[in-house]
Amino acid sequence: MQNPLISIVIPFKNTEAFIGDCLNSILKQTYTNWELLIVDDHSTDNSYYIVEKHAKTDNRITLLKNPEHGIIKALQWAFKHSSGQLITRMDSDDIMHPDKLEVLATHLINNGKGHLAVGLVNYFAENGIKAGYKSYEVWLNTLTKKGTNYSEIYKECVIPSPCWMIYRDDFITCNGFNPDRYPEDYDLAFRFYKHGFKCIPCNDVLHDWRDYSHRTSRTDEHYAENHFIPLKLDYFLELDYNASKTLVVWGAGNKGKHIAKALIKKNISFEWICDNPKKIGKNIYGKILKPFNILKTIKNPQSIITVANKEDQTDIRNFLKNIKMKPIEDYVFFC
Repeated sequence: MQNPLISIVIPFKNTEAFIGDCLNSILKQTYTNWELLIVDDHSTDNSYYIVEKHAKTDNRITLLKNPEHGIIKALQWAFKHSSGQLITRMDSDDIMHPDKLEVLATHLINNGKGHLAVGLVNYFAENGIKAGYKSYEVWLNTLTKKGTNYSEIYKECVIPSPCWMIYRDDFITCNGFNPDRYPEDYDLAFRFYKHGFKCIPCNDVLHDWRDYSHRTSRTDEHYAENHFIPLKLDYFLELDYNASKTLVVWGAGNKGKHIAKALIKKNISFEWICDNPKKIGKNIYGKILKPFNILKTIKNPQSIITVANKEDQTDIRNFLKNIKMKPIEDYVFFC
């Protein structure tokens, strides 16, 4: 097998409790031809000194300081200093399985450019994982095993942010970490999708994903729900919206209202349906909510579904299947 250099990029800020374990997991990799570009985003704890100690004993580790602020700027700075043919990201509070780099690199080399290597993930926490995170793990891993990650890209981020690998040339083609848009991992997943990089199926758990109360994705405003919906809608309108179809918004909860308001602002015509008898017939933002079964009579519809309840989603899928609707082409789930 070829042995190309892998560039691992890591932003970090105040993760002194975990960063030593993260670095040790990288040092234990069975694949040894790697470089680590690790960027301190203005830590105020001992994180920097822990990394500095490791960097002094292994010249594959390059410790940098973020000249600006934020994860995106740190990632950009790391990539600027990288030189590997293959690129991957890691989070400073997580742990790599010993064969992670080897498995991802092997998959990528065997399949060539135009592909994205991904692996299964395992959520863990000192006090146990909450049901929501476990559900996300199972859903994400189910997609990854089949390589069908993009099939549900409008629901949640379908690429595990710290468990992917891609050829450098492909990463540059999709503009890498350059756009200053949060959540940056979801935005990157959409750009992988936009450029048609095929996800390589994987059956191996390669990454331990740590959860804790002050994790950035839990506390930073950039990862709040109000950032996810505009991101999804903008990419949907760019990549999958078919203006020759009748756009339909399904659901009148907070997400449905947010999307309806955004579409009205963009002057995009749509029908609005729901299955809540208390809302059917109401006028919201100048639109009358109609019963869901009217979908059967709408000519050539394309639906954005914002219903979050899992049982209701199953019923909706069955309903759409019965009337011969196809995912992405005829409908997308936004939650």
